[in-house]
Amino acid sequence: MSGVERKTGRERGEEWWRTDIIEMSPGVIRLRGYEIQDLIGRVSFPAMIWLMLRGELPSEDQAALLGIALGAAVDHGPQAPSIAIARMAATCGVGINSAMASAINVLGDVHGGAGEQALSFYGDVAVALEGGIALNEAVSTRLDRFFAEEEGYVPGLGHRFHPVDPRAPRLLGLVRDFAARGVINGRFADIAEAVEADVGRRKGKKIPLNIDGATAVIYGELGFPPPLTRGLFVLARSVGILAHAWEQSQQAERNKGPLPREWLWAYGGPPARPFPEDDGKGG
Repeated sequence: MSGVERKTGRERGEEWWRTDIIEMSPGVIRLRGYEIQDLIGRVSFPAMIWLMLRGELPSEDQAALLGIALGAAVDHGPQAPSIAIARMAATCGVGINSAMASAINVLGDVHGGAGEQALSFYGDVAVALEGGIALNEAVSTRLDRFFAEEEGYVPGLGHRFHPVDPRAPRLLGLVRDFAARGVINGRFADIAEAVEADVGRRKGKKIPLNIDGATAVIYGELGFPPPLTRGLFVLARSVGILAHAWEQSQQAERNKGPLPREWLWAYGGPPARPFPEDDGKGG
């Protein structure tokens, strides 16, 4: 008889959603072993995120750097699909949770996933460095494979609106500051800058790091795995989504589409045509 077959009743029920994250019973809430009342007022929101995801409390500097990355990505205006969707949903009269959910649901590989992709890319280079390969060689080898086997843009570089994403240099500068203090080691910043330089040589022009590449550096320096990078971006962008959904809900517009009503879409189908006349033969 297997262990599962031997467990019945309450024991089986208690193990149905087994978790190391939270312990809760009447009058008791413990997160990763810490009493919630001991955390309240002592732990910042970024530190709470770290605790929930990593299982231990971060240092103040680690929490601060995580908060910096989260704060940098909160919004990019209604031209961003997720923000536009939140605002359109709000004009349809749905609740703020529905507007937020509608927006968050489009944060996928194309819109919202570049940070995860960038950190995966940097991680491949980091593995090569651990094997004793020099930085420039490791970056060049990974880029050779990217251009030979993959499609699209090198993740973490370039921006369709900004010649230079104003967030990226500031974030990289702060990463260097934290590395100089020994909070992180700076290797992901080295990798990102080497990728930027190598791509620039190949393309004949500099394609600067963007917000995704810069925050991927921070999340990599802090030890977060790539899939969590996307989740952290969703957490950050949810702030902007909430702000825009709330603002739109306070305005008078109803059922607002993606364009002003005098601007209609381009139609490429058949021209106007008559409906076929009945030939009287029936069917």
